[in-house]
Amino acid sequence: MTNEKLTLSEKKIRLRELQKLLERYDNEYYQNDAPSVSDAEYDSLKKEALELEKFFSSDDLFGQSSVISKKVGATAKAGFKKINHTIPMLSLENLYTDNDLKEFFNRIHRDLSLPPSEVVEIDAEPKIDGLSFSARYENGVFVSGATRGDGVVGEDITENLKTIKGLPLKIENAPEILEVRGEVYMSKADFFKLNEEQEKSGGKLFANPRNAAAGSLRQLDANITKKRNLSIITYAWGEVKPSIPWKTQTEFYKYAKSWGFPIQPFFEVSTTYEGLQNFYNKVGHERHSIPFDIDGIVYKINRLDLQQKLGFIARAPKWAIAHKFPPEQALTVVRGITLQVGRTGVITPVAELDPINIGGVMVARATLHNQDFVQEKDVRVGDTITIQRAGDVIPQVVSVSMPDRPEGTTRFEMPTTCPVCGSPLIRKKDEVAFRCTNANCPAQIKEYLKYFISRDAFNIDGLGDSGIEAFFNRGWIKGPVDIFNLIKNHLDDMKKLDGFGVKSIRNLSQSIENARHIKLDKFIYSLGITGVGEATAIILANEFCTIDGLQNATFDDLTKIYGIGDKMAMDIINFFRDENKRTLISDLLNIITIENPVKIELDETNPLFNKTVVFTGSLTKFSRKDAEETARKFGAHPTSSVSKKTDLVIAGQSAGSKLETAKKLGIAVISEDDFEKLISQK
Repeated sequence: MTNEKLTLSEKKIRLRELQKLLERYDNEYYQNDAPSVSDAEYDSLKKEALELEKFFSSDDLFGQSSVISKKVGATAKAGFKKINHTIPMLSLENLYTDNDLKEFFNRIHRDLSLPPSEVVEIDAEPKIDGLSFSARYENGVFVSGATRGDGVVGEDITENLKTIKGLPLKIENAPEILEVRGEVYMSKADFFKLNEEQEKSGGKLFANPRNAAAGSLRQLDANITKKRNLSIITYAWGEVKPSIPWKTQTEFYKYAKSWGFPIQPFFEVSTTYEGLQNFYNKVGHERHSIPFDIDGIVYKINRLDLQQKLGFIARAPKWAIAHKFPPEQALTVVRGITLQVGRTGVITPVAELDPINIGGVMVARATLHNQDFVQEKDVRVGDTITIQRAGDVIPQVVSVSMPDRPEGTTRFEMPTTCPVCGSPLIRKKDEVAFRCTNANCPAQIKEYLKYFISRDAFNIDGLGDSGIEAFFNRGWIKGPVDIFNLIKNHLDDMKKLDGFGVKSIRNLSQSIENARHIKLDKFIYSLGITGVGEATAIILANEFCTIDGLQNATFDDLTKIYGIGDKMAMDIINFFRDENKRTLISDLLNIITIENPVKIELDETNPLFNKTVVFTGSLTKFSRKDAEETARKFGAHPTSSVSKKTDLVIAGQSAGSKLETAKKLGIAVISEDDFEKLISQK
């Protein structure tokens, strides 16, 4: 059913779904630098939400801060000091088609009450795909830097910005107060180099240059930022006192260049729709040769007096807009379909392709997700397919070119046995995935080992996926216990491997030793129990306080815990019934120390006992994780969303839609200071 055919009530429900989804994606993109969807998919969802918003007044949209058309970025990340922007850092509206561009061009003339023949200069320039920043200068000296954050409050990245060579720390002949704004980015060449270094050292691989730039800039240790080759481009300004000396956008670039700021290497001023269209097409055609990622063209009215006359809408200027490029696509040939085996035994088909350059990246593989996807697209070996790369490491398969299909091809069918160990495959009812039935399958073990050393589990730096692959294939690591004996048993042989010098081995050894002491919740998480993520592991640790207590928990013990249903309870019980799992735990307990939480006798009279609570906004005295864990120790049940079942909301700085929803539902709201006082009293 299309949105046009939905009832008003159904539209409101769909809009609320989109608001929650977009809030999650915003946090992934702006806070965690780890988007789970492509730009194209995000833009499509956002466009749908904006269309639905037109059917409602602001009061009907679950609180002002939930309104998609008024949102900018996301709340500043915990761990950084906060900086309030004296002038908000807004975002841009997007357009996607030539007709949209023509409408923007015509709207400018209408809103300015100008005849179509009147000349209006519009500056067009590539839109760099990076992280927005603001740099403040007082009397020519750089004093502070910030990310955009939610447009009102950003993260303090002053020390990190100082490490970027392109940012001048002193400028001459500048206004008394000057705030320049622009983009921090990483060139394609530096991105590839960084990922090569990360892979060798077992570090995190970045999905694209934007994620790499954002992750590098938003380091709590500025020395890490310094080691990454980051660049900046300046394209706007914030507060300027006593007055702005330039009268046009392009004149600002002359000032910025004279002060030593890097500016766009090429831009164009046009007075016609056709001129803007030609510039868009030209840059789009040449984008592969540009040394940094761009995702569209930005159009801005050149004259400042006309900008001021047009003004702003809720979250964006009316005198500027971004014309997004479509996802990059290319044709290539499927040379084979291979199967990957995951940690839980899930089998994923992958298309092996003729290598093709998409957006400066050589692509040779594309995920086919599952058998249903392959058969729906009808992808076959020998087919010519269209793939697109929209910010993903592994591109998406868009379609098959049927006229180019060679004779004699056959439909893909999932095999009946595991491609690695030969064990039977099963497909459970109501699941799309096929799974290997052998818990000792080498592929599953390797993937589990990668999970075991991950940050939220034993957090063993310096090993990484590539290290697990190398040591497993050599037979040095067959299970988790072998990791703790790796240096002792294989030091001499390890020294002969590329990427494992004296310093790397020393760091790895220290990381392994550090991992011998682990908190109970992280140990529970490391076991890989079906359905037990980080938050549930914390709940289980605080409830049972020892691994023995959890192992011996009954169905009733588990289901009485808030948030654990019948299915999860049975998954936990079945896990600990497995003799191999119990043996693994026993072996690990012989070589590690678990830090057990202290069992707190809950005071049923305290205000948090058995209350469903939600933390929202930026917390300054707790991390979100610590705040929720503290609340649990007082008997509360932290959740991520506000509903009629919520008893209390703890609101930090720049609290948004959740606070508005709480007020609308009449839910009690307290500040972070009040929360701190409340727990201190108890």
